[in-house]
Amino acid sequence: MSAHATTAKRVTLAALAAKKDAGEPIVMVTAYDHPGAQIVEAAGVDVVLVGDSAAMTVLGYESTVPVTIDEMLMLTRAVRRGLTRPLLVGDLPFGSYEASDELAIATAQRFVKEAGCDLVKIERGGTTVDRARALVQAGIPVVGHVGLTPQTATALGGYRAQGRTADAALAVIDDAVALQEAGCSMLVVEAIPSEVTEVLVSRLDIPVIGIGAGADADGQVLVFHDLLGLYDGERPSS
Repeated sequence: MSAHATTAKRVTLAALAAKKDAGEPIVMVTAYDHPGAQIVEAAGVDVVLVGDSAAMTVLGYESTVPVTIDEMLMLTRAVRRGLTRPLLVGDLPFGSYEASDELAIATAQRFVKEAGCDLVKIERGGTTVDRARALVQAGIPVVGHVGLTPQTATALGGYRAQGRTADAALAVIDDAVALQEAGCSMLVVEAIPSEVTEVLVSRLDIPVIGIGAGADADGQVLVFHDLLGLYDGERPSS
């Protein structure tokens, strides 16, 4: 790890908001283990996501659905030990938060207490908005995720772009606005048209991080193994 990485000021949510206001790009990269964390730390990224994409890229599952809380916590703890400067976001896996506010809070608290997460990420709008609100009220910062949501990709017709019709685009925008109003600190938008991303960036006060969503987002998130060409499995189409 470079001396610069160890001495640089820690990234804060206020710093990300200032980047959005200044039009400076926010850099988010996934990491799933201690060496990967050290690499992205040295690169000077702003945010590190321990994504449930680890199910496919690291653990060999065919989708993100089977990965467990304990598996995600193990990976997230390893990443935490390799980071100093970036914000750390933990992905709550499928089935760990949807059923109730109480379940969502209990799961998220484990990611904060046991793995040292700064924020947790949950997918979709709808009832997830209620979960996000409950988490924020419990003092846990939340990252929302709209558009293509891999945990429910089957219901969305597979790993396909979302928001392509006027009605679908409005639904994505409505979900995004609702998540901001629920108190989310950041929003990931995946596989939606760049025109929809542009609207979201202008309408939302929180940073909008894109993945396969055009160049107009406030920042981009890249999967570590995709970035290095280490994964040849199925990817969401952009």
